[in-house]
Amino acid sequence: MIRTRFAPSPTGYLHLGGARTAIFSWAYARRHGGQFILRIEDTDLERSTQPSVQAILDGMAWLGLDCDEGPYYQMQRVARYKVAAEQLLKDGKAYYCYCSKEELNVMRESQRARGDKPRYDGRWRDSKEIPPTGVAPVIRFKNPLSGEVSWDDEVKGQITIANGELDDLVIMRTDGVPTYNFGVVIDDIDMSITNVIRGDDHVNNTPRQINIYKALGAPVPKFAHVPMILGSDGERLSKRHGAVSVMQYRDDGFLPEALVNYLARLGWSHGDAEKFSRDELIEWFDLAHISKSPARFDPEKLLWLNQQYIRQADTARLAELTRPFLAADGCDTSDGPPLNDVIALFRDRASTIRELADGSVFFYRKLQPSAALREKFYTTDVRPALVDLQGRFAAAVWNRAAINDAIKGVVAAHGLKMPKVAMPLRVMVTGATHTPSIDATLELIGQQRVLARMAAELAHFPG
Repeated sequence: MIRTRFAPSPTGYLHLGGARTAIFSWAYARRHGGQFILRIEDTDLERSTQPSVQAILDGMAWLGLDCDEGPYYQMQRVARYKVAAEQLLKDGKAYYCYCSKEELNVMRESQRARGDKPRYDGRWRDSKEIPPTGVAPVIRFKNPLSGEVSWDDEVKGQITIANGELDDLVIMRTDGVPTYNFGVVIDDIDMSITNVIRGDDHVNNTPRQINIYKALGAPVPKFAHVPMILGSDGERLSKRHGAVSVMQYRDDGFLPEALVNYLARLGWSHGDAEKFSRDELIEWFDLAHISKSPARFDPEKLLWLNQQYIRQADTARLAELTRPFLAADGCDTSDGPPLNDVIALFRDRASTIRELADGSVFFYRKLQPSAALREKFYTTDVRPALVDLQGRFAAAVWNRAAINDAIKGVVAAHGLKMPKVAMPLRVMVTGATHTPSIDATLELIGQQRVLARMAAELAHFPG
């Protein structure tokens, strides 16, 4: 059975690159009827935090990336790593190293001075020296001294590294906590991981890990190293490109299915399909169509895709997602038109839930027009027409047809063009110059609110 895993370190939020890796691993498992495991690699004791763990769990839940097992935590498995390290010691495939930090620094400086690559020189590998007293040793893996490590990467193709390029890495620190390269191998063995899909920043770790698998007599999983995500300018993705927490996209009003769709398409393709459902992603996903080149993050394309999902989403769901944004803006949605109706009117104009909320505020509280808008549209010549319209509105049966008839009647009676009346009316009632159809907008705001807002704004007309 196919078993994949996502194994983030809780040293920060779940970012876009990590989320894409999780999506690929999840989709591959689902595509093959396999299992997807979540593992938290929390052995970096100085940087790992519980808030970061929660941010990862929240991000996975919001994206809908359900796991079949986990989350597992490495720090709850320390005893297991010690057993594995002791087995390697017993088999002569690992050894204690008593080098101090000062000794290692001197070693590396000497190597640099000679023009050599800084690396551990193996001085304790087969040493017969008596260990110094009072020095807590690390455990190092005995990397093969000759030969090479080779694997057929399912994204990058055949990769071969000479063992002579690798030194004897530390597998257990002095405090008994495993290093990344050791802990991940033991975890993947114990969890029967068959396919490791991860960022290509791990390519250099892979030969070291393969050698540890072999030393332990364990099967080596298949590896797929996914190219990184770049900003639109070709530089490494950073906060200035929009590389923020996955949960920030939720807070900014993106739908999870839009972000999953976008990230899945970022470096992977199925023909020309840009928009696809979760079920289609599972049906189509493969490793053969992951690009070998870095993908470029395009925030405008993500916005466009989110807009497409908003247009097709259930209105009631959009209303519930919009309600907290409106509440934060001081709007009581129980005091005004049904939010579902407002959303139905606005949904085609919004790229995010936040934009939906921003465009809906004036339905629930009066927005003061700016001084510039009042100066531009509140003119002496149009005031009589708006006073007339106020009277017609007061006598009207409140529906779109009647509202439209009243506006057209005033335009004809006063010899004005439609924009001359409609624009100041829109500003008076909504505080803005761009809204959906004016008759539909006014109908939803409600007769009494419209009349009250017109009365308040007529006082700002000259004369």
